[in-house]
Amino acid sequence: MPTTAVSRVAPLAAADWRARASTHRDRADALTADHLERRSRGERHAIEDFLFEYYATKPGRLRRWHPGIGVALAEAPEHQEWRWYRTEGQVTAVDAEAFRADRGDAVTHIRRLLVATAGRAPLLGCFGMHEWAMVYRASDAGRRHGLPLRLGGDGTDAVVEAHPLQCTHFDAFRFFTADATPRNAHALTRLSQPAMEQPGCLHATMDLYKWCLKLEPAVPSDLMLDCFELARDVRRVDMQASPYDVSSYGLAAIPVETPEGKSEYARRQREFSERAAPLRQRLIEICDAILSPTPL
Repeated sequence: MPTTAVSRVAPLAAADWRARASTHRDRADALTADHLERRSRGERHAIEDFLFEYYATKPGRLRRWHPGIGVALAEAPEHQEWRWYRTEGQVTAVDAEAFRADRGDAVTHIRRLLVATAGRAPLLGCFGMHEWAMVYRASDAGRRHGLPLRLGGDGTDAVVEAHPLQCTHFDAFRFFTADATPRNAHALTRLSQPAMEQPGCLHATMDLYKWCLKLEPAVPSDLMLDCFELARDVRRVDMQASPYDVSSYGLAAIPVETPEGKSEYARRQREFSERAAPLRQRLIEICDAILSPTPL
């Protein structure tokens, strides 16, 4: 039999990987417990539901443990049944060749975007105006979240008109109102995304979680939860700096219409970009391993 990605890797013993999987499930349960409790009561949460709705995933998916590309498992019958795994004898591992054949174009795109973003300095002058631009001159029915505006409609519009819009993230820009779109410094498109994405953007940081989902099961589950946890923290700040009143969730506003709020927002941007950098680099390395003709 020719040497393959499975047979080249010394497998983790069943006791070892099952302990890791159990630890992972405990962590996933802790991160999703509040969401599941609210869901059981039919209760909405305008901030944290985003992580499950916008990224179209469920808590159960986060509980599923994957070792990641280049790690083989001994005696793993459940993994044998999952897509993009390959088994030889009693050893199972992610089949990089099959994943590359099915998802190679997507992996190439993700890698290009991640590398481009990592290669730029963070821009810290947008002050979270993307959320404000999404409600600029909008009716109550046109708002994405069922929360009151902290400054009211006229006050919110005045803030947008007093600040240049400098959004670099297409998936935020595409939700701008029709009146806000031409006010942005950049006419963003999906094609221009690799040329515009930058690590100071809160949404680019949250999207590391999206890329983990797109690259599953090649992504190890510890990285998946690290990116989920970062996305959760970023989302809270994203909404604290938004025009919405989030005090009902026990959160204080970051008033980006003021000098103090701008300074606080830029500080948080920098901190998040620093947290994101090693996670982004790990995702780049996973893309390289998938795309390599001789994966580890």
